[in-house]
This record gives sequence, structure tokens and C-alpha cells, in this order.
Amino acid sequence: MHENPAIAALLNSLNNPSLPTVDLSLVRMHELMKALGNPEKKLPPVIHLAGTNGKGSTQAFLRAIYEAAGYRVHAYTSPHLVQFNERITIAGQQVSDEYLLQLLERVSEATKTISVTFFEATTAAAFLAFAEHSADVVLLETGLGGRLDATNLVAKPMATIITPIDYDHMEFLGGTLGEIAGEKAGIMKAGVPCFAGAQKPEAREVLKRAARKVECSLLLNDFDWNYEAVNGGLRVRNAADVWDLPTPSLVGAHQLHNAALASVAAMSLPQLPISAEALARGIQSTTWPARLQKLEHGALVTAWGARGDVVLDGGHNPSAAEILAVWMAARKTPVTLILGMMKRKDARAFLQPLVPYVSAVIAVPIEGNDSYPAHELAEVACALGVKKVHAAPSLAGAAQHFAPEANATLLIAGSLFLAGEVLKNHG
Repeated sequence: MHENPAIAALLNSLNNPSLPTVDLSLVRMHELMKALGNPEKKLPPVIHLAGTNGKGSTQAFLRAIYEAAGYRVHAYTSPHLVQFNERITIAGQQVSDEYLLQLLERVSEATKTISVTFFEATTAAAFLAFAEHSADVVLLETGLGGRLDATNLVAKPMATIITPIDYDHMEFLGGTLGEIAGEKAGIMKAGVPCFAGAQKPEAREVLKRAARKVECSLLLNDFDWNYEAVNGGLRVRNAADVWDLPTPSLVGAHQLHNAALASVAAMSLPQLPISAEALARGIQSTTWPARLQKLEHGALVTAWGARGDVVLDGGHNPSAAEILAVWMAARKTPVTLILGMMKRKDARAFLQPLVPYVSAVIAVPIEGNDSYPAHELAEVACALGVKKVHAAPSLAGAAQHFAPEANATLLIAGSLFLAGEVLKNHG
């Protein structure tokens, strides 16, 4: 779990076997915050983000914009890809091992009398860190849902952002899009502006009702703001202004939306003024691993050789697959897909949009996680009509199934846990 044995031991101890991995409630979190001196009440101004797709990328764009403008930015995200420290950024720097160890020790001491989930404990560590270091803004990403998410303790954030909502984590958030949207809408607060990305009609109506109920202003894509691709970049409009942005550094048409959403929030908040120059530099300098990330080195890149690009994406739900399908269609080259997925995900629903664009699927297990066995994923791919399907014993073993085709793309997708394994061992 961590290269530092002391941190690894503490993180392992915070995996409470008496509670399920996910147990949505704010009662335990309030008790833990009280035991730690209520750090959630001492945070710098907060922008709270929820949604199904694009949370991490939108947060990354916002962070880059604010840092380009010279602001000090704290950020909290999950899960991590390689090292736990990725989750907590303090004024632009990942939390150090030394300070992380101190934070976890304090949380561990408090949890001796309070049973909490792993995410609650680690969120508490982030709140402590952010309360103890000055910053101009905290970018706080929900872990799951919103209403009962451990991050949802900030009484009066500066703003909230809800990225596109779709079906995911239905066992926790509800079986309909409306129910899921209702959980995400739980981060809205009275008198606090909420900026929402593109939404399906059912989700949009739920967000509108929730905004009216809590009396917050809701600014919806395609209603209160919009964007369009122009001149190699994009043009964004809200009720008061229009501005042009360069092509985002993150790849994919969906990143135009995420960049536009981040820019609308940044340009609408008078507490942190943003210049056009800082906005452009931020959009062009944003980095976010495992989002259509082109790998430049490592064992898989070497094995793929001169065939073409090797691309990594952590997408794992049907809406993410639809985004990948658009990207694959635009490439117009054969795509070999290395696929690994967690058992709790719907493998068939994820793979179905990709089938028209893949020339082969190589199914792999994900080391150290409750993932599909490779042969089960292979069976799903075969049932959907993929002609060339292989089950590999490991990610490293996938290379023996590479086809000798030229001008082709290797895409690795299906799980953030798989992406983390790739980045740690192969990239």
C-alpha cells in the first residue's frame, strides 16, 4: 500500500474490518472531526466537486488555472494511482511521508474509540493538513456520491461543481439516474453557486429541484453557460462574458467540456480573480495521469515497439467507455485493448461501446485486487463479437499476444487500479 513501512502499517490499520469498505454516513465523520478539534471548520475557502465523470480532470484544470494565477492551492482527490501521497496536495506539493505519518498517527489515535471507514480516516487526515497550512483555495473532491460523502462537512464552501452524472456505484447511490443525481446534489449549499456540467434530462431536473430547495444558484451547461470548439481551441460563454481558450493539454473531446467547466467556475468567482493569461496557461499546462495518457517508456511500450502509440486510461464505467469510443473512432487505426476490471463493475456495459473499434482484446487480472479473472473478461468480449480475444495471466504477460500489425494503437483501460499498476510497473 505504501513504500514507507510505517505509513503502510498505519494505512492498513485504518482498514476497519468491522465496517464495510463503503458505508455512507456522516455521523462517524462528525464524531471523528470533533475528536480532532474540528479541522473542517478551519479550512481555507473550499470548492467542492462531485459527479460521475470528469471530477478529477475538472479539479486538475482548476488547480492549474489557480496556480498559474499565483494562488496557493490545496487539493484532495481519490483514489491514488501509485502512492497514497497523491491524494493530498498541500500548496502545490504532494504531502511528504514525514507529515503524512504524523497525520495518520493522529487520526489513528482518534479512531481508537470511533469506528470509521478507511476513506473517512484518510479524509480526516486531509482536513487536518489543509487546516494547518494556509492557502487561497481548497479543491475538495468527493469520494462517492455527495450527500453522505465524508467530504461533505464544509458548511459554506465558496462554490460547488457537479460534473456529468451517469450510472456508477448503483449499489450505493441508487438504481436510477435521478436517485444518483439526488446524492450528488447533496453537496449544494444555501447561497453558494453550483456550476454543473452537461447533464442528461433526468439528472438535470433533479439538480434544478435540489437547487431550488436549498436556495442556491445553479449554473447549468447549455442553459447558463456553453462552449464550442473554434480555431483550434474553444470559446466559452456565460451570462456576463465570452472568452477563448487554447486547446487543453489533456486529450479527448470530453476534456474540452471539463476545461470549459473549470474556466466558468474560475471566471465566475470574484474572490479569486483570474486573468486571461493565467486562464490560458492553466488550460495548457494541466496534467492528470491515466486520462488518455500517452506512455513514453516502460516494458509495454518496448514490447509494442513501432506499431504506434501506447495509451493509458482509467475509465471504468459505460459513460467513460462512450468517451473512449469517440476517441477510438477518430484515430482510424486498429486498436488492441488490454482490459482489466474490478468485479463490482459491469464489464459487458463497459466493453460494448468499444467493440466496433477494437481489433483485439487481451484480458488481464489486476494484481492485488478483487478483479475479474482474465478468462471471464475474455468470455464477455467473445460474447460481444470481438474476433481476437486472449486471456493473459498478468499485465506483463499480455505482450505475448500482441498482433504483428503496423500503424496500430495499444489502449490499456477498464480500471484506475489497473492504471496504477501500469504506472508503477510498466510506465
